[in-house]
Amino acid sequence: MTEPGPPAAGTVPRGSARSGRYAALDVARGLAILGTLATNVWIFTASAGLAGYVVGTADGTPPGWRALELVCQQLATGKFLGLLTVLFGVGLELQRRTALRAGRPWPGRYPVRAGLLLLDGTLHFLLLAEFDVLMGYAVVGLVVAYLLATSERAQRTWFTVALAVHALLLAAVGLALALVPPGDVSPEEEADLAAEAAVYADGSFLDLVAHRLDNLVLFRAEPVFITALTVAAFLLGARLLRAGLLEDRGAGLRRRLLVAGAVALVVDLALGLGWPAAGVVLTRYGTAPVVALGLLALVVEVVRRRGAPGWARRRLAEVGRTALSCYVLQNLVASVLCYGWGLGLAARVGEPGRVPLTVGVYGVVVAVVLLAAHLWVRRWGRGPLEAVTQRAARALGAR
Repeated sequence: MTEPGPPAAGTVPRGSARSGRYAALDVARGLAILGTLATNVWIFTASAGLAGYVVGTADGTPPGWRALELVCQQLATGKFLGLLTVLFGVGLELQRRTALRAGRPWPGRYPVRAGLLLLDGTLHFLLLAEFDVLMGYAVVGLVVAYLLATSERAQRTWFTVALAVHALLLAAVGLALALVPPGDVSPEEEADLAAEAAVYADGSFLDLVAHRLDNLVLFRAEPVFITALTVAAFLLGARLLRAGLLEDRGAGLRRRLLVAGAVALVVDLALGLGWPAAGVVLTRYGTAPVVALGLLALVVEVVRRRGAPGWARRRLAEVGRTALSCYVLQNLVASVLCYGWGLGLAARVGEPGRVPLTVGVYGVVVAVVLLAAHLWVRRWGRGPLEAVTQRAARALGAR
């Protein structure tokens, strides 16, 4: 996410208007950032952290709150991550175009940017979030940057192969979950979860850093599992931009994406809510990315059809223009609120009040992020982490 979208983060002078095309991407990116929080916030409020969230223990949660939790999680899971991933592919294509217009080779010095993003992600993973996406984006983005230098035909072939590999992996996991559904939590697993909970509830900041290092393979399993999907999404984002997604000629494409996204959403909710054992995997990595395409088309259509942006659209665009900084900030604020080295609300409230706590934490974090993005963009135009990364890239010879 050093530059997951157009060269908006810093290339437009303060106070100048954004083009309609880039404005749509800013809004979509802002929506994706806040939307990923709608999934990740449940991890922060789980007493046993990521492990507790995955296992899904909900002992003591009132049935009504539990039903609300399932619906909220299903509406968010995978959709906004998919949107963010496709937007990264759009950003790669825009960076490629910018380089070629300036007479520079592609990918040229992009590996420097990818290395800086990998550093950003590594620090973010160690210090704040087990579920960091930046590390995976950096590695896959470097690969796709070179693929974008090949022919359209070659890119279509790589897209098809990546999608087929992901479909096979997803089918295998879905079949395994269907044949051997997860059973009750064993006493050994309960002991492990209790140990996990103790780290998040009572551990220091450095204890959590050590915990992430100790569980590096487990916590980094998802980015590895979805490598093929990420490659396909990046290539698709670049292809959609070339197909006119943001232009008048892309009206038909946007309509098709809207229809596909709407159908996928119905299937997603039916699978996720009706088949909890395997549905969460099949939807997060199967139907959710298609829903994300519909979301992207919807945002572009709304921005193109409406005139002056309203309050919500302006705030989302500000978050989108400071995406990297806001992504890190929202995880920092949630950590302070929920973990033991901060206010420790996750352990204090416990399971009976976890759902209302989660809703409240989400509201507080979103308010902080919106305010911070608004104040920062009004004064400086690009986020602080974006500015630091950009200066580091220039110092290392990457434009």
